Amino acid sequence: MHKRLLVVTAILTTLILAGGVAVAGVPGFDFGRFVEGRLRSKSMALFGWRGPLARSSTASVTAEEATADPRRLATLARSLRARVVTHGVAPPVLDMLALWPNDSHPRWLIACNESGPADAGLVRINLSTGASETILTGTSACDPARRTPWGTILFAEEAGGGPNGGRVYELIDPLNTTNVTLDRATGTFSGGTGSGNFAVRTALGRLSYEGHAIYPNGVVYYGDEQRPGNGNIGGAYFKFIPATLRDPGAGPIASLAESPLVAGTLHGLRLGRRSGGTDFGQGTQNGLGTWIPIPPAPDPDLRAQAEALRLTGFYRPEDIDIDGRQLDSHRVRWCANNTGNEPDDQYFGETVCVTDGTLAEAAANTAVPELQTFVMGSPAINMPDNIAYQAKRGNWILHEDGETVTDLLGPHNDDLWSCLPDGSDEDLLGDGCVRIATLNDLEAEWTGGIFDASGRHFYVSVQHNVTGSGVILDITGWR
Repeated sequence: MHKRLLVVTAILTTLILAGGVAVAGVPGFDFGRFVEGRLRSKSMALFGWRGPLARSSTASVTAEEATADPRRLATLARSLRARVVTHGVAPPVLDMLALWPNDSHPRWLIACNESGPADAGLVRINLSTGASETILTGTSACDPARRTPWGTILFAEEAGGGPNGGRVYELIDPLNTTNVTLDRATGTFSGGTGSGNFAVRTALGRLSYEGHAIYPNGVVYYGDEQRPGNGNIGGAYFKFIPATLRDPGAGPIASLAESPLVAGTLHGLRLGRRSGGTDFGQGTQNGLGTWIPIPPAPDPDLRAQAEALRLTGFYRPEDIDIDGRQLDSHRVRWCANNTGNEPDDQYFGETVCVTDGTLAEAAANTAVPELQTFVMGSPAINMPDNIAYQAKRGNWILHEDGETVTDLLGPHNDDLWSCLPDGSDEDLLGDGCVRIATLNDLEAEWTGGIFDASGRHFYVSVQHNVTGSGVILDITGWR
């Protein structure tokens, strides 16, 4: 009987490899594991590196070990390597990173430090030396940072909603701006060098910011990092359309007054178009929708508007990145993570993608937006936070921010996952994910990862790590 089973399994495997049809219920054969194994075995062709990790690390290095060699904070796939960009000198809660002056030949990282107003909020880090300099102090939980297509830095606060909630700020000339102080109450900048290089972008409203998708014409998409609670909708997604659209082919702006973010209109995403758009609410979380106009107001509280306008809510919308291949075709598609809540609810989060027609249609607000699930969370891919699009390959890197100490699977570390785009198969999901890296610090998390233009350098922060200081790694080995 045992020999017969081995023969049947071998024949079945051969049929699958040859494109044949497998018979369900064969003892000892797990088709899901077979597919996962094939995905890992083809990692060089599909992902550009060898040796994906089979499981998360359960190790937790000491502060002394990590300080002596910060690379010990992580275990990488077999053919990937890490260089330490900075450690021991940068603030301890580094989050999102922007490459400066461009993605092709970056020399600096402009990074948010997710801490309080008394601490450095925005810093610049020299990619060659690792030196860190404070650009701005005074932000509350600085989190997203992006370089805009018009040559500025857009950064914002994960500081909740309401009249004192998170705001968006724009910076021009980040290399010549140092030790400026923000007064959050007045929205003014003073001291240091270059205080006039900042502006508060009140037109984008107040909420708990985690990420921005910034398009060359000035259209910006973002979400509210808000969880559902006591029946509220959770975090909604928003769209800003400039009053004066920017020419996508124009060069960098010369002053902040030229930015397309000075003024514009706001819209919130509501899914459900049946019966003239009345079929919306809880349960309508995917599919086609409408951008609902948000009433004009100075410095608007978008969280309150989301409730009033019955926008579609999600569980803690986090980072967003743009699909570069679609942008090359002048179309709008961006993907974002909704973190979820694994330890209490066993809701593992998800990655969703939104399309909004062409750049021109998005700016005119004439497209029908569509949101579809891209990656379903699981005990393996658990509570995704940051997301990064990989240039050239078109893959997506998901950063976990799971409650790993009290996790369903027991204590283990957060991971990085590389996920394939959806192919020509019939579903709309990504075609599979493999584990790139795992941390060796149970209290730390991956944040802010970003690729250069080649898709071969991945800069990523190890936040809340055991050394007590900022650590950024440059992961290479991608082919």
